This record gives sequence, C-alpha cells and structure tokens, in this order.
Amino acid sequence: METIKNAANYVSESVQGAGSEASKEANKQVAKDSNASLGTRASATKDMIGDKFDQKKHETTADVHKEAAKH
Repeated sequence: METIKNAANYVSESVQGAGSEASKEANKQVAKDSNASLGTRASATKDMIGDKFDQKKHETTADVHKEAAKH
C-alpha cells in the first residue's frame, strides 16, 4: 500500500514540477519582452525565480517518492 502511495505522490510531484517549469518559461519570455513595461518585466523575473525554486522542490520531492516506491 505504501508503494502505491509513493508512486501516486511521485506522479503528483512530477506534474507540479512540470507546471512550475512551464510557468517559469512563460515568465522568462515576459521578462525578455522589450515591449513590456519595466514593472511587468521585473515582476516576471521575480515570478520566474520563484517558479524555478518550486520546480526544483517538486523534482526533488518526486525523486524521493520514486526511490521510496522502489523499496
């Protein structure tokens, strides 16, 4: 039963990590857009950094659940 729970948590964290990566990339494009205002670009940069942090957190947690599901 614990293996199933860890596998489900792995999938969930992997999906969340992918979502954070997509958000990071979208914010990266806004931050690079010279037509956007300075405030918008700064906000997108801040959000991009937060998304990168979230992505790494979810990827690390997914790896932990993946290893736990193997045992």
